[in-house]
Amino acid sequence: MDFAPDPDHEAIREGVRNACTPFDDDYWRTCDTEHEFPWDFYRAMADGGWIGIAMPEEYGGGGRGVTEASIVVEEVAASGAAMNGASSIHLSMFGMGPVIKHGSEDLRSRALPSVASGELHVAFGVTEPDAGTDTSRITTRATLAADGSHYLVRGRKVWTTKAPYCQKVLLLVRTTPRDQVAKPTDGMTLLLADLQRPEVTITPIPKAGRNAVVSCEVAYDDLPVPVEDRIGEEGQGFRYLLDGLNPERILIASEALGTGRAALRRAVAYANERVVFDRPIGKNQGIAFPLAQAHMGLRAAELAIRDASWRYDQGLPSGEAANTAKYLAAEAGYRAADQAVQTLGGMGYASEYHVERYWREARLMRLAPVSQEMVQAYVATNVLGLPKSY
Repeated sequence: MDFAPDPDHEAIREGVRNACTPFDDDYWRTCDTEHEFPWDFYRAMADGGWIGIAMPEEYGGGGRGVTEASIVVEEVAASGAAMNGASSIHLSMFGMGPVIKHGSEDLRSRALPSVASGELHVAFGVTEPDAGTDTSRITTRATLAADGSHYLVRGRKVWTTKAPYCQKVLLLVRTTPRDQVAKPTDGMTLLLADLQRPEVTITPIPKAGRNAVVSCEVAYDDLPVPVEDRIGEEGQGFRYLLDGLNPERILIASEALGTGRAALRRAVAYANERVVFDRPIGKNQGIAFPLAQAHMGLRAAELAIRDASWRYDQGLPSGEAANTAKYLAAEAGYRAADQAVQTLGGMGYASEYHVERYWREARLMRLAPVSQEMVQAYVATNVLGLPKSY
């Protein structure tokens, strides 16, 4: 194995850091406090070509892999943007994977160039009030019109990120009822639907963190979707959706890593500067050792991420590696953020020092896009061969 620095990857890191420089912690605190989408940051990333880095070159993308995309979101998060910054761009970076792999040439040519340029925003509509981890339980239904020209979609989704700003939504629907298919995951279809229409009602969900990037409940009341905006074959949507899960886990892991790096940087600076009992608090092992442990945890997670992204980009099986990376990075990022709050003491709870924002955002990554418990269930069943628990 070669652990030498890759000049291309170092150039990507430097380029992203330069792009993030104008957007400091105060910018992100303001966006979070005022629940304001980071439009200036988003446009800067789009103008730099970073959003389309992993899309095919023939559709205006950079033609790079998940490794390069993961480096981008890691550096964005590490700049102090944390999940507010990374979440503003990551859906565009990986969410169109099913369209790239399974969409018609007409659909790809219509959608991908605008997504790569940052002009077209696409949301992800999968989770429902009664169908979270068990995706087979979705009830949002798409019924084909009598003339076969379009579907009518009716149902509700929750946790649809960026819904008020997105023109399109990648929507998982049932086209065949669950009790009429051989397997529960059969009979689901992916559609690239219009979002800003009178048949769609978008309601923001109040939440603890990542407030610059809104999450919503979205109701669909007979939304028409042309058949030509269906991705691949009818009834195969769940299988197509799986193609995007491993890249999503790898990118979320990278965001957790970057958020942990940002928190640790703040904590170390404070531990060096803060003097109590005539000595910097970083001189005390009770402060220094947990920070050292946090650093080592982040390093271990970084190696797991690099392994997972390399495997995916090489076309190798990557389910175990991607889930492991997500689990380890979410734990390491949260521990680093939590220890940063502890290091700053009371000031760690004050918004002016920023680490409480990192802590709130790092906590989310232990839940989304898949919980730590479900990752363990996956490894127990699919890697260790233990009986399935659900």
